[in-house]
Amino acid sequence: MDIAYTDYAEKALSDRKIGKKEVESALLKPLEVVRGNKGRQIAHKLAGNKLLRVVFESDTKAYIVITAYYTKPVRYLKNEDKF
Repeated sequence: MDIAYTDYAEKALSDRKIGKKEVESALLKPLEVVRGNKGRQIAHKLAGNKLLRVVFESDTKAYIVITAYYTKPVRYLKNEDKF
């Protein structure tokens, strides 16, 4: 499946110094995917002591990345054994 980025996502990744390879890894091999607002999904991927959250929409042809950011795992992961 292809991966597309909104203009907002492109700027957010640049501002937050998050590489597209990291985003793609989170989308293709997530630790978990949870429901977000407005029918969106959020892929979680651990990166050291941080959690990368990638907010995206999907259709039959592509993932559409809305934004991505790092945060503390304890805030979002329900199963503490995952980190």
